Amino acid sequence: MPTPEITPGAPCWIDLMTSDTEKAKSFYNTLFGWTFETGDEEKYGGYITASKDGKLVAGIMQKQENMAQMPDVWSTYLRTDDIKATAEAAVANGGQVYMEPMEVPDQGTMAMFADSSGAAIGAWQFGEMKGYEVAAETGAPAWHELFAKQYDSAVAFYQNVFGWETTVMGDTPEFRYTTLGAGDDAKAGIMDASGFLPAEVPSYWGVYFAVDKVDSTIEQAVSLGATVIQPAEDTPYGRMSTLTDPTGAIFKLIENRPS
Repeated sequence: MPTPEITPGAPCWIDLMTSDTEKAKSFYNTLFGWTFETGDEEKYGGYITASKDGKLVAGIMQKQENMAQMPDVWSTYLRTDDIKATAEAAVANGGQVYMEPMEVPDQGTMAMFADSSGAAIGAWQFGEMKGYEVAAETGAPAWHELFAKQYDSAVAFYQNVFGWETTVMGDTPEFRYTTLGAGDDAKAGIMDASGFLPAEVPSYWGVYFAVDKVDSTIEQAVSLGATVIQPAEDTPYGRMSTLTDPTGAIFKLIENRPS
């Protein structure tokens, strides 16, 4: 289980903003085998780090009272080596800065943007914390996908703001899809979602977690309070499903296919 190679612009971290951290910890511990450590309240605001087999895999944070109207949500962070320049580029390319670059003591610097399609995306500049230590393994993030209502604009945003070198996987009305990187080396994808996302659902980043068997994981997740949004289906890229956790945060499953 080697530590993933995280290049600039690539996904490097995920975290869950939740209305109930204890419920989230119980759910993901049972479903994925995660263990947790809570950071110092004064220094890190009680931020919770999750590990899989002793390696960092995700974060969990308590949603603030002033965010009560916002849904619980998983967020993806992309690596940047100059977060201030990235923030400036985000605005220059049609995005917004939700949270200005903020140093996390001894760990790195974080920011949160809206991309040009309206999806929230995080940025992380490495300090001591250099992203998740396991990926594309059972119980760990396996893929990151932007469902964009403004597809062309979104592709250009990530090329210009995060330096993505992209590959077009599909360019038909039925399937328009661009990846960061190519083939087995691809690290994330952008899908044209204008044809199927409901009007009330904004563009968003989805996180896929690898599991050994999607169907049995769904059964377990439902027994723990999850809801199935999209039933399991076979695709050219593996068997997949979409669920919400017990407090409503969307996450996706993909059947792990060891290389």
